[in-house]
Amino acid sequence: MAGRTYKTEAVVLRSFRFGEADRVLHLYTLDRGRVGAVAKGIRRTKSRFGARLEPLSHAELLLHQGSGELQTVTGVDLIESHRASREDPYRLSVGLIGLEAMLRLFTEQEANPRAFRALTRFLELLDGWAPATERSARPGLDPLALSFQLKLLWLSGYLPHVTSCAECGVEEGLVGYSPRAGGAVCAACRDETTLALAAEGLNGIEALLRRPLAEAGDAGLSTRATRDALAVVNSSHEFHGGFRLRTLAG
Repeated sequence: MAGRTYKTEAVVLRSFRFGEADRVLHLYTLDRGRVGAVAKGIRRTKSRFGARLEPLSHAELLLHQGSGELQTVTGVDLIESHRASREDPYRLSVGLIGLEAMLRLFTEQEANPRAFRALTRFLELLDGWAPATERSARPGLDPLALSFQLKLLWLSGYLPHVTSCAECGVEEGLVGYSPRAGGAVCAACRDETTLALAAEGLNGIEALLRRPLAEAGDAGLSTRATRDALAVVNSSHEFHGGFRLRTLAG
């Protein structure tokens, strides 16, 4: 059966070598969600695609869908290279955390325009992002990285509920977060999955969820609050998806 060609916006989430001159790309597209594609000859010096298909790149792609699992890139119009983020070690680390979260949470070939727009907004903000000095050594604790991951959990149906006990509804005396319950819990409702969290951590998570990505740095999170937010993100990934982000290791 003959394949067909279509055009869509896409962000390159991951790229790895394939054969002598090709690369396999993991893409998140506006029209199809997660897609795997091969860019033939991209590693040759005279490739017309070249740097336009690096991780973080946002482009309009022409993709050919044949009978195999991988589609073929037949055309590329770069929308934004995000070169500023790619060339700065700290911003690149934050960006790769966001890309891996997208890769692991949104695995289906199914359109999710809200998730795609969240991804492109995250990358737009990242190009001009200035980290807080005291947290600059830990990209995983960066407010933008945390805010984006929390919003991805929300968009994938795992919104952390932190303003009242997810089990009994009480608003006072919250002592931690239970990924099984999907939110904060009180002392009476805690279970073996519960992470002990400080009140400032729960408040910080709520502040990041309420604010748009552009205001993540204005949430005023303490170091304890950022660590608690990261713990909630990690436990949610592990409980609901069975994974931990490799970009957060160490």
